[in-house]
Amino acid sequence: MPAKVLCIGDVMLDVVTKIQVMPSAINYGSDTPAKISTHGGGAAGNVASWLTRTEAQATIVGHVGDDAAGSALVSEFDQLGVAHHNLVIDEGHSGVVVVLVDPTGERTMFPDNGANSGLHIGDLPDLAEYDAVYISGYSPLDPLSLPGIKEMISKIREAVIPIYFDPASVGGMKEVAITEVQSWLPLMNVLLLNEEEAIYLSGQSDIEKALDHLLHDCQTVVIKRGSHGAIGKTRGQVSISVPAIPTSVADTTGAGDAFAAGFISHFSTHHDLSRALMAGTEVAAHCVAIVGARPRVGTKI
Repeated sequence: MPAKVLCIGDVMLDVVTKIQVMPSAINYGSDTPAKISTHGGGAAGNVASWLTRTEAQATIVGHVGDDAAGSALVSEFDQLGVAHHNLVIDEGHSGVVVVLVDPTGERTMFPDNGANSGLHIGDLPDLAEYDAVYISGYSPLDPLSLPGIKEMISKIREAVIPIYFDPASVGGMKEVAITEVQSWLPLMNVLLLNEEEAIYLSGQSDIEKALDHLLHDCQTVVIKRGSHGAIGKTRGQVSISVPAIPTSVADTTGAGDAFAAGFISHFSTHHDLSRALMAGTEVAAHCVAIVGARPRVGTKI
């Protein structure tokens, strides 16, 4: 049976701005030619969207505004096959991220959280049908959503459903005390994060040491390493590394979210860490080959 995954967190509209010069060569105060496109975004929304390209089924718990951006985001979820409930709220505007992509594919983001603020326990659906829950760290980092997210985590743990947690960017985490973020980790079953985030949360400069340090809190830890692949370890077992899949890189936006989707889909069903890591790199390779953080409608993997 395919895994049914509940994704909790941010749903955004990405405004992707691709420039042909490095950021240092931008004509500040004047014009710099660019190619601009809009795409669905937000870590939780991206993970849910890529899950539909795997064997899993996905439901999103988040908020968008009752505006043009919100309508576009809801329509995209419907076309991709992402289930949702009470997604549109009457007050506030949909969250938007301006994503600046340089010629190397590296991206810099400027987020406006918008309607994503204020997730609450009433947003949580009946948990009986779900096999796994993904939580984006951007939600508990928002003080207006933190109380609701903590209530949700309590309900999910009572239901004994594994929680996969991505703590979000170091830039985002630096907005709150590091001890606050670290206090969430023992509540999670699987931690998914990149090298910079692992070093920040563990205080270790070596990836293997960071992995072992974080395993004190979580049963399984996976560190995403971009073009170097990924490394993961389950408490009491040996670490496993897998390489990235070579591909032509158009845009790295959402690659970590795509990896998470591939990993969760496989690991929640088969509990095979090595194969789950490979599944993550396979989905991530599809993501970086296109512009935007989500699959095209009709994309198959």
